[in-house]
Amino acid sequence: MLFSTLLQSHAQRAAGKLRALAVTTAKRSPAAPELPTMIEAGVPGFEVAGWYGVLAPAKTPQAIVAKLNTEIVRILHTQEVQAHLAADGSEPVGNTPQEFASHIKSEVAKWRKVITDAGIKPE
Repeated sequence: MLFSTLLQSHAQRAAGKLRALAVTTAKRSPAAPELPTMIEAGVPGFEVAGWYGVLAPAKTPQAIVAKLNTEIVRILHTQEVQAHLAADGSEPVGNTPQEFASHIKSEVAKWRKVITDAGIKPE
């Protein structure tokens, strides 16, 4: 059994050496629409999505953050970048710095709960 990204498992899936059972995201992936979500497959509440983001130092002037955000969002929505991301099963978001900060906070809270509930301690 393996939890993997669509990109990492693509060659093995395409060669018939690996059978994908589901995706861990909240909705089906456009890169593999035949795969149900874990929730659809019968695992309620199971949602894990990998993500990438661009961060700047906390005291970066707002004007610079706004300019970076505008350009990154513009680039994310170009056909070339969209095609590259879609090829590996990724879906660009390109939201506001405030929305991204909110996402990070919710991810920290989610994983903090998982760690606490599992009794995981640093070694």
